[in-house]
Amino acid sequence: MSFTKAQSRAITHKDGPMIVLAGPGSGKTTVITERTKYLIQNYGINPMEILVITFTKAAAQEMRQRFLRLMEQEQTQVTFGTFHAIFFGILKHAYHFTGDNILREDLKHQYLKDITERMNLDIEDEAEFIGNIISEISLVKNDQIPLEHYYSTTCSENAFRDIFQKYQQRLEKENRLDFDDMLVYTYQLLKERPDILLGWQNRYRYILVDEFQDINKIQYEIVKMLAAPENNIFIVGDDDQSIYRFRGAKPEIMLNFPKEFKDTKTILLDQNFRCTGNIVKAAELVIRHNQMRFQKNMKEVKESGDKIELHTFANQPQECAHIIKKVQEYIKADYQYSDIAILFRTNTDARLLVEKFMEYNIPFKMRDSMPNIYDHWIAKNVISYIHLALGSRERREFLQVMNRPNRYIGRECVDEAQVSLENLKKYYEDKHWVVERIEQLEYQLNILKRMTPYAAINFIRHGIGYEAYLNEYADFRKIKAEDLYEVLNEMQEGAKDFKTFEAWFAHIEEYTKALNDQAKEKNKISNAVTFTTLHSSKGLEFANVFIIDINEGIIPHRKAILDADMQEERRMFYVGMTRAKEHLHMYSIRERYGKNLQPSVFLENLKQDVKTAG
Repeated sequence: MSFTKAQSRAITHKDGPMIVLAGPGSGKTTVITERTKYLIQNYGINPMEILVITFTKAAAQEMRQRFLRLMEQEQTQVTFGTFHAIFFGILKHAYHFTGDNILREDLKHQYLKDITERMNLDIEDEAEFIGNIISEISLVKNDQIPLEHYYSTTCSENAFRDIFQKYQQRLEKENRLDFDDMLVYTYQLLKERPDILLGWQNRYRYILVDEFQDINKIQYEIVKMLAAPENNIFIVGDDDQSIYRFRGAKPEIMLNFPKEFKDTKTILLDQNFRCTGNIVKAAELVIRHNQMRFQKNMKEVKESGDKIELHTFANQPQECAHIIKKVQEYIKADYQYSDIAILFRTNTDARLLVEKFMEYNIPFKMRDSMPNIYDHWIAKNVISYIHLALGSRERREFLQVMNRPNRYIGRECVDEAQVSLENLKKYYEDKHWVVERIEQLEYQLNILKRMTPYAAINFIRHGIGYEAYLNEYADFRKIKAEDLYEVLNEMQEGAKDFKTFEAWFAHIEEYTKALNDQAKEKNKISNAVTFTTLHSSKGLEFANVFIIDINEGIIPHRKAILDADMQEERRMFYVGMTRAKEHLHMYSIRERYGKNLQPSVFLENLKQDVKTAG
């Protein structure tokens, strides 16, 4: 096998720290496996002294299998594993932990659910709340933030600290540790026990780390300890592909690596073997606008190829229609469905396109589970209002909305399976302001039942005052009301084509079934178009890639306010662009949910740079 000069220099490196800047499609996995082989065969290094660390189990397995094929053997004494697997191995030796001590993710959710329920917090979306709390607990542990100095974005500081402490107490009581604790306990062990640290330093004299740009603070501190004092640490990654800051990844760790290890040798793998010349050049024009990065200029190996398609559509339906047409054209041109990918910012952005793919019977699979919008608590509230308007008086339905907005109706007076509004008025006859609100609700429900689904949702939002309720809830939860409106916007947009509630409800049922079926079958479908977020596209490649809705507020996301956020959004976009091997389509829209949209600054920068270069 032939290697570039840069690859050869990296492969033959022996002692001391080295950083390999490996751009998209530059052959980083080849470099890691070939260097491991070179250490053993050419330098006589004991395979047991080599440690290769990856971020995912799948990456570790792939790396190990490629190395075994390279060495033409079935077993190896080289250690390949994730951070968590390696560190848990260290803990097993010290504390005799077993797999039973590791807290399963479902149990973690249950623990936190039990804790929050006992605290009687006013939470509408329990799953979302617990998910956010889990992320924040992870951040506190991985960034080693003192609890008293952490300010939660999910709930009050006191509430978060209380949840955190109760959660840790339960873990300790049941002798369990979560995945973040594996890092914390390993760090503490190696810090407090120099004898144990020395044993592992002698065991792993050569450490190779893949995707180093994704490392967090505590992982880095442990790796530094293990590598000392020889510092035979070989890191491979691309700071331009660092997109997991929300998980605690810190690209500045990679950027500062040569400063921390003064004798670091740096090698740039600057040849992109994956993408056509036009794609490589466009991606470089985008990423160069980031200031905090290693300066590099990727070179294409392939010919220029077809031009990138940049197009702006009036709205999402037009965008969807065009994509379906292009997909059909690719299939006629002898591409497989599996050669095509649709990329988007969040796992809800492709909902309309998913519906259209279902309608046209185009096979697809989701890399990320797309939440069913109709399962959201806001959607359930809206549907309950409509059910009540159509005559339902089920207690469950009524409780959903009776105080949204607030009508001052107490749960104690709603104790029958079927709710009678007349009985409610009698119950509150001495409180005329409550009676007035119940009468107003009756009037509103009477109006609602004669509307189309689209008009009904609009009336619930503005006529009944549901948005005002969401504003109050957003203030309480310290979140943006606009994020809650998104659910209503999606629902309203999806209801546009339906004239009756019956037809709309039938569609919801059909859509829900199709989504559930797709989730069950996704791993069984091989020849299908891949739908994936930009985050989840990392590490993948396809002949033909579509990136949709490249607009301000979407790509980059509206939450990207700080410069660090914008730089990460640009890196994410860069990752998406470099998934395409042959054809890249980048689309924006002018309008969504009745609001005008602006093309993304990333597209505007690209267009301007192309003009300047030309």
